[in-house]
Amino acid sequence: MNLEQRTYLLVTGASRGIGREMAQQLARQLKAAGSMVVLMGRSESLLQETKSTILADRPELAVHTYLLELATADSSDFARILDETLQGKDCKEFERAIVVHNAGTLGDTSKHAREIGDTKVLEQYYHINLFSALALNAEFMRTFAGIPKLVVNLSTLAALEPFPSMAYYCTVKAAREMYFRVLALEESAGKTLVLNYAPGVIDTQMTLQVQTESHDPGLAAAFKEQRESKTMLTPQQTVLKFVQVLQAKKFKSGDHVDYRD
Repeated sequence: MNLEQRTYLLVTGASRGIGREMAQQLARQLKAAGSMVVLMGRSESLLQETKSTILADRPELAVHTYLLELATADSSDFARILDETLQGKDCKEFERAIVVHNAGTLGDTSKHAREIGDTKVLEQYYHINLFSALALNAEFMRTFAGIPKLVVNLSTLAALEPFPSMAYYCTVKAAREMYFRVLALEESAGKTLVLNYAPGVIDTQMTLQVQTESHDPGLAAAFKEQRESKTMLTPQQTVLKFVQVLQAKKFKSGDHVDYRD
């Protein structure tokens, strides 16, 4: 995969953790004049930090930041952002468009699966973690119809295997992964490449939440042991592997690729 083409890159959850590292590492690969980076997140100050780091390496890039609450975001919000960044440009000015669906939350790990039933809580959780990703993806596909696209879903082993105390996370990640696998199947004859990338166990706020809030003592202890022994991956480690996966391009569209593979 030639990442040095003139590229439109959009990353959600780009204010911290894996999303920030994804934006920074991919932006370093964008050497073609006219490339653009769009960062979405929940903290304006942290988004500006990500932007500053990118511009320190690639001052020639156009970098846009958007503060967006995914609990309420809908298609019109994503359409507005895409239209604003393009500012009337023909999308065909870009040789490739990339979207990284990274944003997501863990859910309440203190609850057993049998306790999850509040539909209002479920609607908000699924809006943040599933509905908003589908809405953004639909607008991205519409906007960049006709040019090569890379669609990346930040997946997880929890999309394939059940973990105690993680009913929220496992179910939403499984749903997301299946959506992107269907997308890959339906777009197999077109110009869209889809990757479900599972980054491994990362030393982030999310794994700290499992360690401190999970009702399952075994899972909490496992995360604590990995953190204390410093065997958890860093965002930089997993994103460097992700870039290598893209450059090698040994995966088929829709594949689930894990850091451990």
